[in-house]
Amino acid sequence: MCGIVAYIGKQEAFPILIKGLKRLEYRGYDSAGVALLNGTLNVYKKKGKVQALFDYANQKELSGNTGIGHTRWATHGKPSDLNAHPHISGNGRLALVHNGIIENYCLLKKALEKEGHSFKTETDTEVLVHLIEEAQKRNNLPIEEAVREALTQVVGAYAIVVMDKQDPDKLVAARKGSPLVIGIGEEGFFLASDGTPIVEHTKKVVYLDDEQIALVKRNGEYEIRTIRNEVYTPFVEELTMEISRMEKGGYDYFMLKEIHEQPATIRDAMRGRLNAREGWVRLGGMDDHLEKIKSAERFIILGCGTSWHAGLIAEYLFEELARMPAEVEYASEFRYRHPVITERDVVIAISQSGETADTYAALELAKKNGAFLYGIVNVVGSSIARLTHAGSYIHAGPEIGVASTKAFTAQVTLLTMMALQIGHERGVIQEDYFQKLLNELNSLSSKVEKVLATNDKIKYIAGEIQHAPNALYLGRGYNFPVALEGALKLKEISYIHAEGYPAAEMKHGPIALIDENMPVIVIATNKSAYDKVVSNIMEVKARKGIVIAIVQEGDQEMSKIADYTIEIPEIEEPLTPLLSVIPLQLLSYHIAVLRGCNVDQPRNLAKSVTVE
Repeated sequence: MCGIVAYIGKQEAFPILIKGLKRLEYRGYDSAGVALLNGTLNVYKKKGKVQALFDYANQKELSGNTGIGHTRWATHGKPSDLNAHPHISGNGRLALVHNGIIENYCLLKKALEKEGHSFKTETDTEVLVHLIEEAQKRNNLPIEEAVREALTQVVGAYAIVVMDKQDPDKLVAARKGSPLVIGIGEEGFFLASDGTPIVEHTKKVVYLDDEQIALVKRNGEYEIRTIRNEVYTPFVEELTMEISRMEKGGYDYFMLKEIHEQPATIRDAMRGRLNAREGWVRLGGMDDHLEKIKSAERFIILGCGTSWHAGLIAEYLFEELARMPAEVEYASEFRYRHPVITERDVVIAISQSGETADTYAALELAKKNGAFLYGIVNVVGSSIARLTHAGSYIHAGPEIGVASTKAFTAQVTLLTMMALQIGHERGVIQEDYFQKLLNELNSLSSKVEKVLATNDKIKYIAGEIQHAPNALYLGRGYNFPVALEGALKLKEISYIHAEGYPAAEMKHGPIALIDENMPVIVIATNKSAYDKVVSNIMEVKARKGIVIAIVQEGDQEMSKIADYTIEIPEIEEPLTPLLSVIPLQLLSYHIAVLRGCNVDQPRNLAKSVTVE
């Protein structure tokens, strides 16, 4: 969850830290803090957003060319000034920021208390900085060795950056299970949870791997060792992200900007991978492993939240278009279920950040059992991208809004291409239908633009239902996962309780909830089950429910029975999720704005879930 940024070099650290924290605020925004080193160690922390920290610290002593900063999503200890990071050692010499959870902190804390340490906060992080202090004091170690010694005793996940007041020309960083990137610039080193705070300073980066410790020095030298003290030769990579894609660009919220970016992000997901005129689709990540993938006994698809919903759509795609058996699993449950995994399985992991802790842990289990791992992620160099045997990037660019939008449609676009390539290679999809789907994908961006043009109508509908305490989303077939996704979006950003169901399941329980105060959003685009969806809507209307129907253009019948209709262009059924989800994104957005909610930073949530 939390966001880390740090700097050591020739420039003033505070402006770099504050700007970096604002870029990372999507990772957590319960509290924020900085520590600055300039002969003395100055620490400023504040509950709330990064702006609150800036307003508070702006009246303080801010000089210093070395600093660490943190924006928090609370795990251990409630959000407060005291529990905010950075945390300080008992002797006031060390400052530390941390993303992750130290699972054995209770045992460590008891042992340290016996050595005379006392603690001021409720956090596991304070225990860690005291542990490093104890290692340093007991063996008279330099800071990098004290960190390494302390981490050999730690169970859990961490990305940390530590500085020592008595060794001001060094920063020490380490990671296990939580991401950390080192930017190598002409004016110093930049460390962060991802590349967003780094890219405007340098594009040269090193991604730390698990159980690696980095030492960076003011004089431009750096080294990386493992926790076992083995020297590691780093691979310097280049960041490809654009700064313009991390700004709002005139939109009120990142989420609205990202919804409107979807014509472009869908094109980017397909660029160089699909040619409708020549009649081919090809994912580079599959080329070297195509024989293994297309002959797999089954696909196991792993994801969490929105990525899980994309996986559910993929299950329909793989079974219909590729005629391959597929199972979709919550990554958070998969590893605890003692699943049966064999060498004939292909495990597909879907994660926007590529750092989702549950998904990563499930992949490790699958790898131990001999499965072939395929990653579908957005962030280049992420942990899942490095763990898997092969994979494909969705190329959606930075997604800052906590509620995922463009990453979802990019994931579904890529999974559709994957199913088409496998189905075509296996000879199980008719050539004319294959070509028809390629043509539809080729024209998809223009159809998305037509859906976005219905924004004003959707905003009006949002105003009509903004005060509803509950909502029900219904869909069939490919659009059942879209119903789940629509309900999730509404819950995430407007705090209205919502549930998604297969339309046929409504009468098996949820129908008891329907009355004149219950909006029911029905995705009614399925030609294969159109009459049945109409029947479901009639059942809702008979109980005075408010029906909002997503329909294909020109559907006159549905407009006669639904209270409101939102049209999407006609498209082949396997591709309907890529259009039908967009009105649901806009509907949740406008309802949240009307209710005065913080769309980009909804309460209790963070973008990248790097702890279990």
